[in-house]
Amino acid sequence: MEYNKRISAIAPGDEVEGYYILKSANPKVAANGKPFLTGALSDKTGTIELKVWDYPGPLGTGDEGKVVKVRGTAGEYRGTVQFTAGRIRQAAQEDPVDVSALVPTAPIDCGAAMEDLRRAAASITDPDYRAVAEAMLEAHGETLASIPAAKSVHHAFLGGLLMHTANMVKIADFLAGMYPETIDRSLLLTGTLLHDMAKAQEFVFSQLGLATDYSIKGQLLGHLVMGAQDAAETAARLGVPEEKSVLLQHLILSHHGEPEFGAAVRPLCAEAELLSLIDAVDSRMEIYRETYDTMEPDTFSPRIFALEKKVFRHA
Repeated sequence: MEYNKRISAIAPGDEVEGYYILKSANPKVAANGKPFLTGALSDKTGTIELKVWDYPGPLGTGDEGKVVKVRGTAGEYRGTVQFTAGRIRQAAQEDPVDVSALVPTAPIDCGAAMEDLRRAAASITDPDYRAVAEAMLEAHGETLASIPAAKSVHHAFLGGLLMHTANMVKIADFLAGMYPETIDRSLLLTGTLLHDMAKAQEFVFSQLGLATDYSIKGQLLGHLVMGAQDAAETAARLGVPEEKSVLLQHLILSHHGEPEFGAAVRPLCAEAELLSLIDAVDSRMEIYRETYDTMEPDTFSPRIFALEKKVFRHA
């Protein structure tokens, strides 16, 4: 029996006991009428499928994101490592849980990244856009620095939204310099800084700070609409001309590119087009990074839902 073994190191045949995050939990009933639990466990190194047979509860969907103690054996099903738990319970307050081993965090210096964003905001030459950017950073900076950028798919770790935003601002600044006759740098940088700030309202967060579900407002409005509303209110309070406010709202509402990808409207100005492309580039490169971390050289991954294909990691 191995204790608190890293999920990335668990292999078929391993007997493991330890504390992990219950990433997902779906109670079901088998064909024989017996209840069971299917879901996933995670730590900072990865995720593993979970099965608990003959399990009537109490753990279920409402416990996603909580720390659990499990004891069981790893096997393999259709080429994927799967953990079958003989015992599972929610961790008690007095349990010796090492949270630092469970919660994935951004592989960056978060303090330095926040300073980069503040410097970027201060460098915006248009006074109206600069005022909005600095006001929004002041209001949302603490949250921006700590929350994930997503429930899953990309940057789904503490500090992930900061990492995503900081990367995008660097790319936006570079590309604005490449196309000075086409791109309004002030508009692009402000839109990039603000584009995902409303994700703090879009998600429900676990006790460990990870996104476990979408909030009611997140499902009914989404972070694009809420972000545009927040930007509009801030711009109005600061006396920013309506034309500039509308352009900024357009960048936020269109940054997913196409309606089938969640955009409220398609990008209709050069800065909006560029923002949507920068968002896609950084998101997809992070998916590659996270996928490569789980792969050996000269191997193919399973099909990745977000990329709609498998990927190859070369030596």
